[in-house]
Amino acid sequence: MLAIERHERILAQLDKNKRVKVSDLSNLLQVTEKTIRGDLELLEKRGLLKRVHGGAVLFDVEGRMLPIADRQLSHHEVKIAIAREALKKIKPHETVLMDGGSTVLALAKLLGDFPVTVITNDIKIANVLLEKRNVQLMVLGGMRIDQSSSLMGSQATEMLVRMKVNKLFFGSTGVSIDHGLSVFNSIHADWKKHIIKCSDYITLLADSTKFEKVALIQFALLEDVDAIVTDSSLSNEIQRKLENDQFQLHIAQI
Repeated sequence: MLAIERHERILAQLDKNKRVKVSDLSNLLQVTEKTIRGDLELLEKRGLLKRVHGGAVLFDVEGRMLPIADRQLSHHEVKIAIAREALKKIKPHETVLMDGGSTVLALAKLLGDFPVTVITNDIKIANVLLEKRNVQLMVLGGMRIDQSSSLMGSQATEMLVRMKVNKLFFGSTGVSIDHGLSVFNSIHADWKKHIIKCSDYITLLADSTKFEKVALIQFALLEDVDAIVTDSSLSNEIQRKLENDQFQLHIAQI
């Protein structure tokens, strides 16, 4: 088993149980306790857990990927404000790709019933758009991943690689000036690489709590996006740094 696969399994056990033991992880992953201790040390350095005697505990619950129902309740007004700002970028007759996520779901709910093509891999987003008669909807098939409402895998990817879309709207678990965009799961990371590659104009929707956080797997650099939409709680220091980069920064007032 590769180190990155062990790290994913360790974080999955932490998300499930809130605490893990070195001995249990050693048995589960079929590696030595020395290897597990090294893994925990590395993950602690990245701010993903806190080592304790004999194991580790969750370090930062806020930064983790929650089920979408829970994420919708978190920063609800902020996500709506970001979605309103992002909505200004969608024009009639465009082809838009909406990745899964609570903020992109808020964008789908605000989208007017006008002629636009929307491609998505998210069941909740698809259900919202079904009610809009003038929106041409294409749903990418695949397997449901974790507890999310997103469908991913080889089937969805095969459909995606044949496409070229005007605009992409997506989110990220971690957003870092130095370390780029990151998520906890390699399947999510690979998927986001594909959706970025097939899109002409790429917009990241990320509330201010996501910034300067790093998840397990990097999937893009900040330079890979064309625009970032966030909220006015983002610190002035980070705003200044972002304004020096080669993309548009849009601040939703809250």
